[in-house]
Amino acid sequence: GKMAASGRKFWVGGNFKMNGTRASLTALVDEFNKATLDPNAEVVIAPPAIYVDLVRGHARKDIAVAIQDSYKVASGAFTGELSPEMALDSGVAWVILGHSERRHIFGESDQLIGEKVAYALKAGIKVAACVGETQTEREAGQTNAVVDRQMAAIAAAVPAGKWADVVIAYEPVWAIGTGLTATPAQAQEVHAHIRAWLGQHVSADVAASTRIVYGGSVRGDNSAQLATNADVDGFLVGGASLKPEFITIINAKAH
Repeated sequence: GKMAASGRKFWVGGNFKMNGTRASLTALVDEFNKATLDPNAEVVIAPPAIYVDLVRGHARKDIAVAIQDSYKVASGAFTGELSPEMALDSGVAWVILGHSERRHIFGESDQLIGEKVAYALKAGIKVAACVGETQTEREAGQTNAVVDRQMAAIAAAVPAGKWADVVIAYEPVWAIGTGLTATPAQAQEVHAHIRAWLGQHVSADVAASTRIVYGGSVRGDNSAQLATNADVDGFLVGGASLKPEFITIINAKAH
């Protein structure tokens, strides 16, 4: 593979969610470590926080590690929470923020997600910020309006010089873990809309350089086709990242 024509480095994240044991994640990382991975892809894996040390210590150095959420301050009386500083101290380079499960199961608002994004970037960790509509919203023709609202909260939190530390993940909620996947055309349509939104509300440079990745039942058998879209710059993978199949997805653009 080579750098995309866009100049945007292909980005593939594996969100392990609340899955794994010491034994299973050690075995999984062994598979990734011995695999031939596209050197032009940026690879990030997000284990449950309790396994970050294990995974960071075991994974080869060209695989970055993320946490799945972080709070908006460095430390304090916030039982159960983690700060970006703690993540950085543990060799973690990225945090996923605004995932639909945080929004819909745990009730996180656009405002809170914006505050978390702002703080994470200030602390010096990189952010994969998630947006996406539910099935009801898509059926009501509200996809663009929902994504625009979520993007506005995220963009307001990103200082001008920090966009290089941000990846936007478009995850149609109706396609997460359901086996349903946006068609390549559906994914491209929303990705192009997000890029146009960035051009209109941030800058042409940020629109051209920001990676917009797709999440939502990405598998080894559909990743190559999804990756052919001009505005799909990689993936945020759920269930398939817990299997050696993740290697196929990382290599979706390698020829």
